[in-house]
Amino acid sequence: MWIPLYSSLIALGTLVILALIVLRQDPGNRTMQDISRRIERGAMAFLRREYGTICIAALIVFTLLLFVKVQTAVAFILGSSASGLAGFIGMWMATKSNARTTQAATRSTDQALFVAFTGGSVMGMAVVGLALLGIYIVFTRLNPESLTGYALGASFIALFARVGGGIYTKSADMGADLVGKVEKDLPEDDPRNPAAIADNVGDNVGDVAGLGADILESFVGSVVAGIILMVGISMELMRIPLMIAGAGIIASIIGIFAVQVMRGISAQKQLMTGSLLATVLTAVASYFIFRNFGVEFMGFKGIYGPYIALMTGLVSGVVVGFTSEFYTSNRYAPTRKLAESCQSGAMVAVVNGLAVGMASTAIPIVTIGVSILVSYHYSGLYGVAMAALGMLAVTGFTVSMDAYGPIADNAAGISEMSKLDKEVRTRVSALDAVGNTTAAIGKGFAIGSAAFATLGLFAAYTQTARLGTIDVLNPVVIVGICIGAMLPYLISSVLFAGVSGGAYEMVKEVQRQFKERPGILKGGEEPDSDRCIDISTRAALKSMLKPGLIVVMSPVIMGFVLGSAALAGFLLGALSTGIPLALQMGNSGGSMDNAKKYIEEGHFGGKGSDAHHAAVVGDCVGDPLKDTVGPSINILLKLMSIISLVLAAHFPANGLFH
Repeated sequence: MWIPLYSSLIALGTLVILALIVLRQDPGNRTMQDISRRIERGAMAFLRREYGTICIAALIVFTLLLFVKVQTAVAFILGSSASGLAGFIGMWMATKSNARTTQAATRSTDQALFVAFTGGSVMGMAVVGLALLGIYIVFTRLNPESLTGYALGASFIALFARVGGGIYTKSADMGADLVGKVEKDLPEDDPRNPAAIADNVGDNVGDVAGLGADILESFVGSVVAGIILMVGISMELMRIPLMIAGAGIIASIIGIFAVQVMRGISAQKQLMTGSLLATVLTAVASYFIFRNFGVEFMGFKGIYGPYIALMTGLVSGVVVGFTSEFYTSNRYAPTRKLAESCQSGAMVAVVNGLAVGMASTAIPIVTIGVSILVSYHYSGLYGVAMAALGMLAVTGFTVSMDAYGPIADNAAGISEMSKLDKEVRTRVSALDAVGNTTAAIGKGFAIGSAAFATLGLFAAYTQTARLGTIDVLNPVVIVGICIGAMLPYLISSVLFAGVSGGAYEMVKEVQRQFKERPGILKGGEEPDSDRCIDISTRAALKSMLKPGLIVVMSPVIMGFVLGSAALAGFLLGALSTGIPLALQMGNSGGSMDNAKKYIEEGHFGGKGSDAHHAAVVGDCVGDPLKDTVGPSINILLKLMSIISLVLAAHFPANGLFH
């Protein structure tokens, strides 16, 4: 057990070192520092208000869990705290890194990548370090069964952080683009746009704090699923997920420092090389873990059966991630064809963007299906849990790569608002485009792992509820499947309504400022950015509670009203529609975003052209798809599974309609 303990402590120590490296960098001129401080103030103000709301909801859940089991309630608080703290650390570091990245770009692209990726790596280390340390504490100081409470805490915070941050960032982004770009032909992040600062704040609260809580929850869920399945069966196999997670942390740290010393190749290649190195090292370390600590029993294909399952998940993660890259990067045909189609207008851009996302679901779903068959063949349900862990073993590096994107995006905004040289803006814009691709890869990893982790948690639920075989011809099971299949669409609708409501208010505010204060567009008057930040904040806090309440209460009502078998059908129905829907939305949005950027590089008329206006509208549709709705669905699946697992022993075998 020293492996997970020391690995988590090393991750937290590395976090401190990386943070100090970033803070020693030049923050740039006074204008750059002022913009950065305004972004930081807005982000921290939002986070305080959001966390205050979430804390009230978390205390209510904690009180209810005390009636279930005290240790589970304590673990819930630990999981919630780890998730919230990771988000806070990551966002604080991101807001400190943005202007420093811009200043580094005045020297070279390599220097800018170094600062942005180092800042993102602080988030990566915070996520895995705090998550694994918390799991270790619950496992050794409470009991393994209480880990369901820890996972519930992480999932609970992740849902609200992702939903609240996603609604905030897309309300600001859509308002800034629709008025600033389409109506007034302003450049991206123009200082005259009142919503520009709010948009940059949104990059942090949605894509750093929200993303960190999201992937922390995925990481915790994959480790906990493997442990819970072996409770009362094998202590050795309960410990192996912890050891593999620890090995993945060390491999991620090596991959991070490998990226920092590489020079002379593109940012994309540097990041992909670091990711590949971390993956290979994790695979090698896992082999020795299974060889030295594995046991042979339960019909597994030798001690290496779980290792084969782990490798299946690891390979699947690579396939799912790079499928997302293929369909979203403007280096490949799907997004370039989408950009070309923008010449026909906004309607065609939106329709083709949705089509790209729909096509992108085929390879990941088939890959996940094959992986489930292979992992189950070699290690049963434990193998499915190992496959999920394989996908997320290098979470430390994956989060670092994801969190780098918003930092580069902010850096691009600061370079535009500070009116730096064109060469500097070109460098940071190139890093921003790479960040969109790495974010799409990260979302693919998170969604793919959600499928595996949900299946592992589902297996643990059926085991705890003593369901055995589930009869899909049972009417209550059919009803459960149908309601579960509907739920991701209902939640998507609620989230879209939240984003569009906030965006509508933002558009009206930006239009009002331009109309009532004409000096803003002439550059002689400062826009009121604080008002725009407040609009997005209120929209996010108002809209995040409803979907959260639906997700939390749905499995509880289903279990008590229709019984544990119907709840099993409910979970399977949600999984069957949730995974392809999340993939489609994430990849549609990523492709629409990068199609816009491809046109802005000078293709098909460049900035200000009809194609560009159509692409901006397409991007406004795609943004809530990829940054609000898509990521929230994979959290929905795991949170409902965790709630079901925690309460499994309390649900009646047959509901009220038996």
